Amino acid sequence: MKKRLLTGDRPTGALHLGHYLGSLANRVTAQEEYDCFFVIADLHTLTTRPQKSHIARLKENIRQMVLDYLAVGIDPNRATIFVQSTIAETFELNTLLEMLVSVPRLERIPVLKEMAQAAHLKTQPFGLLGYPVLMAADILLPRADIVPVGADNRANIELARELARRFNRMYAETFPIPDYQIEDTLIGTDGCAKMSKSLDNAIFLADDAATVERKVMGMYTDPNRLSADTPGQVEGNPVFIYHEAFNPDLDEVCELKERYRQGKVGDVEVKKKLVHALNNFLDPIQERRTQFERDPDLVNVILAQGTQRMSAEAQETILQVRAAMGLPSYAYVKAPQGIESVRGLALV
Repeated sequence: MKKRLLTGDRPTGALHLGHYLGSLANRVTAQEEYDCFFVIADLHTLTTRPQKSHIARLKENIRQMVLDYLAVGIDPNRATIFVQSTIAETFELNTLLEMLVSVPRLERIPVLKEMAQAAHLKTQPFGLLGYPVLMAADILLPRADIVPVGADNRANIELARELARRFNRMYAETFPIPDYQIEDTLIGTDGCAKMSKSLDNAIFLADDAATVERKVMGMYTDPNRLSADTPGQVEGNPVFIYHEAFNPDLDEVCELKERYRQGKVGDVEVKKKLVHALNNFLDPIQERRTQFERDPDLVNVILAQGTQRMSAEAQETILQVRAAMGLPSYAYVKAPQGIESVRGLALV
């Protein structure tokens, strides 16, 4: 039996090369080894963006995200893709887990303050403080064994592990203790921070050739290099980091590095070769995306199927949770014709 893997994204906008390198490419590979659950975490966006104007964009952001998933090779027949808020049990498990953690414990998680600062919040909302608990609910609801995350989310996963252990100890063995894999990050085009939509330093999977060229030609390189005949620094240079990640011509990359170190190639030539490599990488992704876009019902069908699969797992988990805790449990009973399902309270 395959181990279960859960990971996901907040639908805050288009996906970029950093998403691909850090997560999406690994998901395509993981489909072969794991029973994969990919959550589109729309509830998590509300912790910093609860305004109606932001919520209004979620539907289209979710649609675009699923298309990006398909374009890079995620297969909905081998992975469960679902929207977080469509799973009612997410809210229930989140509430139950909140009873097992203290406010001081949550306040020690550093990424929450960073998220509040990035969102320009003067005070931290209760929902943001509880962000790691909601993430724990996401992880524990499908009883995931593996959770790939960025390094900045390591503390959140540690809390999920604590909550799983605490629940198992207080009530009964219900949850596997999730392990985690730290994902790679990609520095942004500005060379200052990891690639991010909000920092305007990203190359998106949907960027056309002209946009890619404009962004690459404006990339940060070696600040100490004043001319093409000045020996340059390759290590830590974003242009060469991108070459290593996305240029399959290894001989060309090695030659460019050697010439750059010797001051025998200019930044313009190095960047133009990167433009060529990136557009060659993005072209087939964008072609597949265009094909998927032609079917207007495809995304809805995929999400409906994913919700059905995840709902079944979530219902089973909550029944186990309630039984372990001694709470009254419910059962899904046969519904009248024309109604898909109905919950009937079964006191056990």
